[in-house]
Amino acid sequence: MNVKMLQVGPLGTNCYILEDEASHQAAVIDPGGDAPAILEALDGAEVRYILLTHGHYDHTGGVAELQKALPQAEVYIHEKDFLGVDASLFPLRGQAEGVKFYGEGDRLPLGGLEIQVLHTPGHSEGGVTLRCGSLLFCGDTLFAGSCGRTDFPGGSVPKLLTSLRRLGKLEGDFQVCPGHMDVSTLEEERKSNPYLRQALREAP
Repeated sequence: MNVKMLQVGPLGTNCYILEDEASHQAAVIDPGGDAPAILEALDGAEVRYILLTHGHYDHTGGVAELQKALPQAEVYIHEKDFLGVDASLFPLRGQAEGVKFYGEGDRLPLGGLEIQVLHTPGHSEGGVTLRCGSLLFCGDTLFAGSCGRTDFPGGSVPKLLTSLRRLGKLEGDFQVCPGHMDVSTLEEERKSNPYLRQALREAP
C-alpha cells in the first residue's frame, strides 16, 4: 500500500491518501480543505472512497468540491456525526449529497486492501478509527502525545477514555496516523502518552 499525507484547511488537518498499489484504487481520508491540492496529489489514482473519521468542519471542508471532481467516489461517515446538532461544527449534512453511513465492524474493500471501521467516540459521538493493515487512521481520537478535546457537542471524557483503552489494547504495534500533528506508533503512545496510559490504567 502507499500512503500520502497532506496538511489541509485552516487548522492544518492531516488528510491521507491511501492507495492499493496493485489496483491503483484509493481512499481519501479526512479532506478538510484544499481540494485542488488533494486532487493533484492523487497522481492518477482511482478514488473509490472519501472516508471521514468524524464530522467536524476541519475534517470535512473539502468533501463537496471533491464530490464534484470525483463523482464515482462514495462518501462515508458515522451517522451520529452526519446528524450533528451544531451546524458550525458538523456542516456536512448541508454540503454533501449521497452520503453513506458506516459503523462498528464494517469493512470496505480497496483493491487488495481492507479497511475496518472501529467506532471510537469521545471527541465526537460518531468518531471512528479506520484500520488498514498496520495503520490506524485515528482522526481526533488519539494524537502523538495527546488526544482529542471533549468540550464540543457530543464530546465525552468517559467515552474517549474507553476508545483510547480500546486502541491501546490492540495486539501488536501500529502506525498511528492522527488528524493533526505528527504520526507516531501505538507502542510509543503506550509508553509515553499520558492520556492513553491513564485509559489503560483504568481498564476494568
